[in-house]
Amino acid sequence: MVKKPVLMKQLMAIIIFTFSVAIGKGKSIIKKNTARIDTTEVVTIGGIKQFIKLQGADQARPLLLFLHGGPGTSLIPVADTFTDKLREKFVVVQWDQREVGETLKLNSSPEKLSLALVQKDTHELIRYLLKKFNQKKLFLASHSFGSMLGFNIADKHPELLHAYIPISGIIDQRKSEKLTIEMLINWAGETKNESAIRELTLVKLPFDDQDDLFYAQKWLFIHNGVDFAKKEDFKAKYYNWLATWFPMWKTAVANNLFKTLPALKCPVYFIEGNGDQQKSHYLVEDYYKFLKAPKKGLFWFEESGHTVFNTEPEKLQQVIIEKILPATLQ
Repeated sequence: MVKKPVLMKQLMAIIIFTFSVAIGKGKSIIKKNTARIDTTEVVTIGGIKQFIKLQGADQARPLLLFLHGGPGTSLIPVADTFTDKLREKFVVVQWDQREVGETLKLNSSPEKLSLALVQKDTHELIRYLLKKFNQKKLFLASHSFGSMLGFNIADKHPELLHAYIPISGIIDQRKSEKLTIEMLINWAGETKNESAIRELTLVKLPFDDQDDLFYAQKWLFIHNGVDFAKKEDFKAKYYNWLATWFPMWKTAVANNLFKTLPALKCPVYFIEGNGDQQKSHYLVEDYYKFLKAPKKGLFWFEESGHTVFNTEPEKLQQVIIEKILPATLQ
Protein backbone atom coordinates (compact mmCIF):
# COMPACT_ATOMS: atom_id res chain seq x y z
CA MET A 1 0.00 0.00 0.00
CA VAL A 2 1.33 3.40 -1.05
CA LYS A 3 1.52 5.86 1.77
CA LYS A 4 -0.58 9.03 1.39
CA PRO A 5 2.36 11.52 1.36
CA VAL A 6 4.07 9.48 -1.38
CA LEU A 7 0.86 9.28 -3.39
CA MET A 8 0.37 13.05 -3.09
CA LYS A 9 3.94 13.67 -4.30
CA GLN A 10 3.36 11.40 -7.29
CA LEU A 11 0.11 13.17 -8.15
CA MET A 12 1.77 16.57 -7.84
CA ALA A 13 4.64 15.42 -10.05
CA ILE A 14 2.17 14.25 -12.71
CA ILE A 15 0.24 17.52 -12.52
CA ILE A 16 3.41 19.63 -12.71
CA PHE A 17 4.78 17.56 -15.61
CA THR A 18 1.48 17.76 -17.53
CA PHE A 19 1.20 21.49 -16.90
CA SER A 20 4.82 22.05 -17.95
CA VAL A 21 4.31 20.14 -21.19
CA ALA A 22 1.14 22.12 -21.89
CA ILE A 23 2.93 25.39 -21.24
CA GLY A 24 5.86 24.28 -23.37
CA LYS A 25 3.54 23.36 -26.22
CA GLY A 26 1.67 26.60 -25.78
CA LYS A 27 4.86 28.61 -26.06
CA SER A 28 5.85 26.72 -29.18
CA ILE A 29 2.49 27.36 -30.85
CA ILE A 30 2.46 31.01 -29.86
CA LYS A 31 6.01 31.52 -31.11
CA LYS A 32 5.20 29.87 -34.42
CA ASN A 33 2.03 31.86 -34.96
CA THR A 34 3.59 35.19 -34.05
CA ALA A 35 6.78 34.54 -36.07
CA ARG A 36 5.10 33.85 -39.41
CA ILE A 37 3.43 36.82 -41.07
CA ASP A 38 0.97 36.94 -43.95
CA THR A 39 -1.19 39.99 -43.68
CA THR A 40 -2.15 43.34 -45.12
CA GLU A 41 -2.16 46.70 -43.38
CA VAL A 42 -3.51 50.15 -43.98
CA VAL A 43 -1.00 52.65 -42.64
CA THR A 44 -1.00 56.42 -42.59
CA ILE A 45 1.84 57.59 -44.82
CA GLY A 46 2.11 61.12 -46.14
CA GLY A 47 -1.13 62.06 -44.44
CA ILE A 48 -3.26 59.48 -46.28
CA LYS A 49 -4.15 55.80 -45.95
CA GLN A 50 -1.73 53.57 -47.84
CA PHE A 51 -1.88 49.81 -48.40
CA ILE A 52 0.93 47.33 -47.75
CA LYS A 53 1.17 43.55 -47.88
CA LEU A 54 3.61 41.72 -45.58
CA GLN A 55 4.65 38.07 -45.95
CA GLY A 56 7.39 36.02 -44.37
CA ALA A 57 8.13 32.74 -42.58
CA ASP A 58 9.74 34.54 -39.64
CA GLN A 59 9.28 38.13 -38.51
CA ALA A 60 12.90 38.23 -37.37
CA ARG A 61 14.14 37.85 -40.97
CA PRO A 62 15.51 40.89 -42.83
CA LEU A 63 12.96 43.17 -44.44
CA LEU A 64 12.75 43.35 -48.25
CA LEU A 65 10.61 46.20 -49.60
CA PHE A 66 9.64 46.25 -53.29
CA LEU A 67 8.93 49.56 -55.04
CA HIS A 68 6.70 49.06 -58.07
CA GLY A 69 7.17 50.89 -61.33
CA GLY A 70 4.87 52.31 -63.98
CA PRO A 71 4.45 54.77 -62.45
CA GLY A 72 1.12 53.48 -61.29
CA THR A 73 1.56 49.73 -61.78
CA SER A 74 1.02 47.64 -58.64
CA LEU A 75 3.08 44.48 -58.15
CA ILE A 76 0.67 42.99 -55.62
CA PRO A 77 -1.48 41.06 -58.16
CA VAL A 78 1.61 39.16 -59.43
CA ALA A 79 3.88 39.24 -56.38
CA ASP A 80 3.24 35.67 -55.26
CA THR A 81 4.81 34.34 -58.47
CA PHE A 82 8.23 35.85 -57.72
CA THR A 83 8.36 35.91 -53.91
CA ASP A 84 7.50 32.36 -52.78
CA LYS A 85 11.19 31.56 -52.08
CA LEU A 86 12.02 35.06 -50.88
CA ARG A 87 9.41 34.81 -48.13
CA GLU A 88 11.46 32.05 -46.50
CA LYS A 89 14.47 34.34 -46.12
CA PHE A 90 12.87 37.79 -45.79
CA VAL A 91 9.80 39.56 -44.61
CA VAL A 92 8.66 40.70 -48.06
CA VAL A 93 6.72 43.96 -48.27
CA GLN A 94 4.67 45.10 -51.26
CA TRP A 95 3.26 48.62 -51.31
CA ASP A 96 0.64 50.29 -53.49
CA GLN A 97 1.83 53.87 -53.80
CA ARG A 98 -0.59 56.79 -53.77
CA GLU A 99 -3.05 56.77 -56.70
CA VAL A 100 -2.34 53.07 -57.23
CA GLY A 101 -4.29 49.86 -56.60
CA GLU A 102 -5.61 49.29 -53.09
CA THR A 103 -4.32 52.64 -51.86
CA LEU A 104 -6.36 54.45 -54.53
CA LYS A 105 -9.44 52.49 -53.44
CA LEU A 106 -8.92 53.81 -49.93
CA ASN A 107 -8.39 57.45 -50.88
CA SER A 108 -7.16 59.77 -53.59
CA SER A 109 -4.11 61.92 -53.08
CA PRO A 110 -5.14 65.36 -51.79
CA GLU A 111 -1.85 66.73 -53.10
CA LYS A 112 -0.77 66.99 -56.72
CA LEU A 113 1.36 64.04 -57.71
CA SER A 114 5.07 64.73 -57.87
CA LEU A 115 8.21 62.67 -57.68
CA ALA A 116 9.29 64.47 -54.51
CA LEU A 117 5.96 63.63 -52.84
CA VAL A 118 6.24 59.88 -53.54
CA GLN A 119 9.92 59.91 -52.54
CA LYS A 120 8.87 61.41 -49.22
CA ASP A 121 6.24 58.67 -48.83
CA THR A 122 8.92 56.05 -49.49
CA HIS A 123 11.17 57.39 -46.75
CA GLU A 124 8.28 57.55 -44.29
CA LEU A 125 7.21 53.99 -45.07
CA ILE A 126 10.74 52.67 -44.57
CA ARG A 127 10.91 54.39 -41.18
CA TYR A 128 7.58 52.83 -40.24
CA LEU A 129 8.67 49.33 -41.23
CA LEU A 130 12.00 49.53 -39.41
CA LYS A 131 10.27 50.67 -36.23
CA LYS A 132 7.52 48.05 -36.53
CA PHE A 133 9.99 45.17 -36.88
CA ASN A 134 12.65 46.67 -34.61
CA GLN A 135 15.32 46.62 -37.32
CA LYS A 136 17.93 49.21 -38.23
CA LYS A 137 18.13 48.54 -41.98
CA LEU A 138 16.24 46.81 -44.77
CA PHE A 139 16.80 45.56 -48.32
CA LEU A 140 15.20 47.77 -50.96
CA ALA A 141 14.29 46.54 -54.45
CA SER A 142 12.62 48.49 -57.24
CA HIS A 143 11.30 47.89 -60.72
CA SER A 144 11.68 50.38 -63.57
CA PHE A 145 10.23 53.77 -62.54
CA GLY A 146 10.50 52.62 -58.93
CA SER A 147 14.22 53.30 -59.23
CA MET A 148 13.36 57.00 -59.16
CA LEU A 149 12.38 56.37 -55.56
CA GLY A 150 15.01 53.77 -54.80
CA PHE A 151 18.07 55.70 -55.95
CA ASN A 152 16.81 58.70 -53.98
CA ILE A 153 16.69 56.66 -50.76
CA ALA A 154 20.06 55.04 -51.47
CA ASP A 155 21.56 58.48 -52.02
CA LYS A 156 19.98 60.42 -49.16
CA HIS A 157 19.48 57.65 -46.55
CA PRO A 158 22.09 54.92 -47.13
CA GLU A 159 22.15 54.26 -43.38
CA LEU A 160 18.67 52.72 -43.69
CA LEU A 161 19.65 50.13 -46.32
CA HIS A 162 21.48 46.82 -46.20
CA ALA A 163 21.51 47.09 -50.00
CA TYR A 164 19.61 48.56 -52.92
CA ILE A 165 18.51 46.30 -55.82
CA PRO A 166 17.32 48.18 -58.94
CA ILE A 167 15.57 45.86 -61.41
CA SER A 168 15.43 47.40 -64.91
CA GLY A 169 16.46 50.70 -63.36
CA ILE A 170 16.17 54.06 -65.11
CA ILE A 171 19.66 55.53 -65.56
CA ASP A 172 19.51 58.06 -68.42
CA GLN A 173 16.01 57.98 -69.87
CA ARG A 174 16.68 60.59 -72.55
CA LYS A 175 19.47 58.51 -74.06
CA SER A 176 17.39 55.36 -73.63
CA GLU A 177 14.53 56.98 -75.58
CA LYS A 178 16.87 57.86 -78.44
CA LEU A 179 18.31 54.35 -78.65
CA THR A 180 14.85 52.79 -78.49
CA ILE A 181 13.34 54.96 -81.24
CA GLU A 182 16.34 54.31 -83.50
CA MET A 183 15.93 50.57 -82.95
CA LEU A 184 12.18 50.67 -83.63
CA ILE A 185 12.54 52.71 -86.82
CA ASN A 186 15.15 50.29 -88.13
CA TRP A 187 12.90 47.35 -87.25
CA ALA A 188 9.88 48.97 -88.90
CA GLY A 189 11.88 49.55 -92.08
CA GLU A 190 13.30 46.04 -92.18
CA THR A 191 9.85 44.49 -91.66
CA LYS A 192 8.17 46.99 -94.03
CA ASN A 193 5.62 47.85 -91.35
CA GLU A 194 4.05 50.97 -92.86
CA SER A 195 1.86 51.74 -89.84
CA ALA A 196 4.87 51.65 -87.51
CA ILE A 197 6.96 53.79 -89.88
CA ARG A 198 4.18 56.38 -90.16
CA GLU A 199 3.54 56.67 -86.41
CA LEU A 200 7.16 56.46 -85.28
CA THR A 201 8.15 59.34 -87.57
CA LEU A 202 5.69 61.50 -85.61
CA VAL A 203 7.62 60.96 -82.37
CA LYS A 204 9.72 63.89 -81.18
CA LEU A 205 12.74 63.53 -78.90
CA PRO A 206 12.79 64.04 -76.02
CA PHE A 207 9.19 62.91 -75.48
CA ASP A 208 7.50 66.26 -75.14
CA ASP A 209 3.82 65.33 -75.19
CA GLN A 210 1.60 62.35 -74.58
CA ASP A 211 1.53 61.25 -78.24
CA ASP A 212 5.32 60.90 -78.30
CA LEU A 213 5.29 58.50 -75.38
CA PHE A 214 2.22 56.63 -76.59
CA TYR A 215 3.54 55.81 -80.07
CA ALA A 216 6.96 54.89 -78.73
CA GLN A 217 5.48 52.57 -76.12
CA LYS A 218 2.87 51.10 -78.47
CA TRP A 219 5.46 49.97 -81.01
CA LEU A 220 7.93 48.87 -78.37
CA PHE A 221 5.22 46.61 -76.92
CA ILE A 222 4.35 45.23 -80.35
CA HIS A 223 8.05 44.74 -81.20
CA ASN A 224 8.43 42.76 -77.96
CA GLY A 225 5.41 40.57 -78.71
CA VAL A 226 2.98 42.08 -76.19
CA ASP A 227 -0.40 41.33 -77.71
CA PHE A 228 -2.55 43.73 -75.70
CA ALA A 229 -0.93 46.69 -77.52
CA LYS A 230 -2.69 45.52 -80.70
CA LYS A 231 -6.16 45.62 -79.15
CA GLU A 232 -8.61 48.38 -80.03
CA ASP A 233 -9.03 49.58 -76.43
CA PHE A 234 -5.27 49.85 -75.79
CA LYS A 235 -5.06 53.51 -76.82
CA ALA A 236 -7.95 54.57 -74.60
CA LYS A 237 -6.50 52.73 -71.60
CA TYR A 238 -3.03 54.13 -72.20
CA TYR A 239 -4.27 57.71 -72.47
CA ASN A 240 -6.24 57.23 -69.27
CA TRP A 241 -2.93 56.33 -67.60
CA LEU A 242 -1.23 59.31 -69.23
CA ALA A 243 -3.83 61.70 -67.82
CA THR A 244 -2.75 60.80 -64.28
CA TRP A 245 0.94 60.07 -64.61
CA PHE A 246 2.46 61.86 -67.64
CA PRO A 247 3.15 65.23 -65.92
CA MET A 248 5.11 63.53 -63.13
CA TRP A 249 6.78 61.08 -65.50
CA LYS A 250 7.90 63.85 -67.87
CA THR A 251 9.73 65.86 -65.21
CA ALA A 252 11.13 62.84 -63.38
CA VAL A 253 12.83 61.16 -66.34
CA ALA A 254 14.89 64.24 -67.19
CA ASN A 255 17.37 63.07 -64.53
CA ASN A 256 20.68 61.55 -65.66
CA LEU A 257 22.39 59.48 -62.95
CA PHE A 258 25.78 59.76 -64.65
CA LYS A 259 25.62 63.47 -63.78
CA THR A 260 23.66 63.50 -60.54
CA LEU A 261 24.69 60.31 -58.71
CA PRO A 262 28.34 59.27 -59.24
CA ALA A 263 28.61 57.43 -55.91
CA LEU A 264 26.55 55.65 -53.25
CA LYS A 265 27.38 54.83 -49.65
CA CYS A 266 25.44 51.55 -49.55
CA PRO A 267 25.80 48.31 -51.53
CA VAL A 268 23.94 48.25 -54.86
CA TYR A 269 23.15 45.27 -57.09
CA PHE A 270 21.74 45.79 -60.58
CA ILE A 271 19.41 43.25 -62.21
CA GLU A 272 18.82 43.71 -65.93
CA GLY A 273 17.21 41.65 -68.68
CA ASN A 274 18.89 41.70 -72.07
CA GLY A 275 16.99 38.94 -73.82
CA ASP A 276 15.60 41.38 -76.39
CA GLN A 277 19.12 42.72 -77.10
CA GLN A 278 18.10 46.38 -76.93
CA LYS A 279 21.02 48.78 -76.71
CA SER A 280 19.31 50.77 -73.96
CA HIS A 281 19.88 47.90 -71.51
CA TYR A 282 23.61 48.46 -71.69
CA LEU A 283 23.26 51.92 -70.15
CA VAL A 284 22.86 49.98 -66.90
CA GLU A 285 26.17 48.21 -67.48
CA ASP A 286 27.88 51.52 -68.26
CA TYR A 287 26.50 53.05 -65.08
CA TYR A 288 27.43 49.99 -63.01
CA LYS A 289 31.06 50.41 -64.12
CA PHE A 290 30.92 54.17 -63.51
CA LEU A 291 29.28 54.14 -60.07
CA LYS A 292 31.36 54.07 -56.89
CA ALA A 293 29.85 52.00 -54.06
CA PRO A 294 31.16 49.97 -51.09
CA LYS A 295 29.83 46.80 -52.77
CA LYS A 296 28.20 46.39 -56.15
CA GLY A 297 27.16 43.75 -58.66
CA LEU A 298 25.41 43.33 -62.00
CA PHE A 299 23.30 40.29 -62.90
CA TRP A 300 22.14 39.73 -66.48
CA PHE A 301 18.94 37.82 -67.28
CA GLU A 302 19.28 36.53 -70.83
CA GLU A 303 15.71 35.28 -71.20
CA SER A 304 14.10 38.54 -70.06
CA GLY A 305 13.39 42.04 -71.23
CA HIS A 306 11.98 44.73 -68.99
CA THR A 307 9.90 42.58 -66.62
CA VAL A 308 12.42 40.12 -65.22
CA PHE A 309 10.05 39.07 -62.42
CA ASN A 310 7.55 37.76 -64.98
CA THR A 311 9.93 35.86 -67.26
CA GLU A 312 12.56 34.53 -64.82
CA PRO A 313 11.02 34.58 -61.32
CA GLU A 314 13.00 31.59 -60.05
CA LYS A 315 16.35 33.03 -61.14
CA LEU A 316 15.45 36.43 -59.69
CA GLN A 317 14.84 34.89 -56.28
CA GLN A 318 17.92 32.70 -56.54
CA VAL A 319 20.17 35.69 -57.25
CA ILE A 320 18.78 37.66 -54.32
CA ILE A 321 18.99 34.74 -51.87
CA GLU A 322 22.23 33.09 -52.96
CA LYS A 323 24.24 36.06 -54.24
CA ILE A 324 23.02 39.37 -52.86
CA LEU A 325 21.98 38.35 -49.32
CA PRO A 326 25.26 36.65 -48.33
CA ALA A 327 27.43 39.19 -50.15
CA THR A 328 25.75 42.03 -48.26
CA LEU A 329 25.64 40.54 -44.76
CA GLN A 330 28.97 38.69 -44.70
